[in-house]
Order: sequence, then structure tokens, then C-alpha cells
Amino acid sequence: MKSHHHWTAAARLGLRGAALMLLTLSVLPAADGLSNSDRQAGIAQLERTRQGVIAATKGLSEAQWKFKAGPERWSVAETLEHIALSEDFFLDMISKKIMQAPAGKPDRDFQATDKLVLQQIADRSHKAQAPGPLSPTGRWSPQETLDHFLKTRARTEDFLKSTGGLRDHVADSPLGQPLDAYQWLLFSSAHSERHTAQMLEVKADPGFPAK
Repeated sequence: MKSHHHWTAAARLGLRGAALMLLTLSVLPAADGLSNSDRQAGIAQLERTRQGVIAATKGLSEAQWKFKAGPERWSVAETLEHIALSEDFFLDMISKKIMQAPAGKPDRDFQATDKLVLQQIADRSHKAQAPGPLSPTGRWSPQETLDHFLKTRARTEDFLKSTGGLRDHVADSPLGQPLDAYQWLLFSSAHSERHTAQMLEVKADPGFPAK
């Protein structure tokens, strides 16, 4: 199913393209470690966007879960399923592939790239289509989908809290520059925020059921 959720122009390669790029990594000089303040900021981002998903989906009726603003639009339930599937994708990619990738350049501007990820991925000003494996199919009920997302997000947070070397490995990204593992975690957080905004747009549609 096609969707009208958005990506920046730089991100149009999609998540599948990001994964494929991992196959062409080249060895680069070592990078610095993750600061405690950055780790705490990342945890706060994941917590904030987790709460955003919960708030956007709280107390919905079956009709509200299933409402679509158009035949090619996603419902709240479908958007949530995409968020949950993507959360799985990101954590698997980061933990199994990014953490095995080469080091980044030691003079990388960490803070500027961190901000770029959070701003660009949350930006919904451009359209694109989700990769097939991350497209919703109604495989779970809405509550099952939310539970699935929350369990994976808890694992994502635990990974950020307990894993060392998150600045020490980089992989090419849809943003046109390499991202380290920490920045890919920010990418995952911003991605859920992006689609939380999409769910809120569905709820704000004039045709959205009152109950």
C-alpha cells in the first residue's frame, strides 16, 4: 500500500537503501567515544518520542483506528504498524551491522550531525514510499502493535544505556553522510516522531470519527 507519509529529499533512498549501503563501507580513522551528556540526551529523545506515540494512540475506537483520509492514505493503525516494524528494523541494523562497521573520521562534527538527524528525519515536507517489508499489512491488532513497539523501544533504550562505542562505528545514510550508531538511534527516535505527527494529522482530518 502506498502512503503519503513524508521524507526529506536527502532521505528518499529509504530504509532499504540505508541497509544496502552497509555492504559498501570503507575503513576510516578511529572516532571519539560517546559523552555522558549525549547519552542522556539520546535517552530523553527516545523517552519523549515513546510518550508521543502513546499519547497519539490513546483511547481510540475501532472506527478511529481504521479511518483513512483517502484510499491511498494510511490509517492510525497502519501508521503505528509502520512505526513498530521500523523500530525492529533499526535496532536490528544498529546492533548487528552498524556496531560492526568501520570507524568514522576523528574530526567529525558530532553535534551538528546529531541535530541534522533529528531535524531532517522528523521533517515531513517531502513524500516517499515506505520499503515493502516496513509497510503495514494488519498483522497485529492495534493494541498488539502498540505493545510490540513499546517492547522494542524498551530494548532500544537499554541498548543506548548499556552499549559502549556508539561513536566508534559509522555507516552511510540516506542523509548523504555517514552516521554513527548513536546517530542511527536518534534516526529511529526521529522516525517515530515523524509518524506520530502523521497519526495526529489523520486525527485532525474533518472526516475523523467522533468516536
